[in-house]
Amino acid sequence: NIDPAPVLIQKVIEIYMALNTRHGNMLVGNTMGAKTTGWKILKAAQDALWEKKIETDKYQAVDVYLLNPKSITNPEMYGNYDLQTREWTDGILSVNMREACTSNSPNQKWMLLDGPVDTLWIESMN
Repeated sequence: NIDPAPVLIQKVIEIYMALNTRHGNMLVGNTMGAKTTGWKILKAAQDALWEKKIETDKYQAVDVYLLNPKSITNPEMYGNYDLQTREWTDGILSVNMREACTSNSPNQKWMLLDGPVDTLWIESMN
C-alpha cells in the first residue's frame, strides 16, 4: 500500500543496480530516506518475479538475514572468546554467515545490518 513515488522507484532501481555490480553495499542516508523501504520493495519484487518464473536468470528470490547492530553488543554480534573456559562462542553475525554460506537454496543471500552506523561495530568489520 505504498504510493509509487518517483523518488522511491529511483531508490529501488539504484539499490538493484548497486547489488548487481558490487559484492558489498552500504545504504547510507538520512532517517526516513527510504533505505529500509527500498530494500524491502526490491526483495518483494524479486521474490514475486522468481515465484512467477519471470526471467529467472535475472531475478532470484532473496533470503534476508537481518540484524540491528545497535541492539546488541559487539561480542553478541561477532562472537567471543572466553579466556577462562578457552571456548569460542559464535555471534549472531557469525551464525547467520555460516547459515547463508552452507545453504543449498538458489536464493540470493542478503546480510543486512539495518540501523545507525556506529564506529564501534563498523570498525570491528575490518
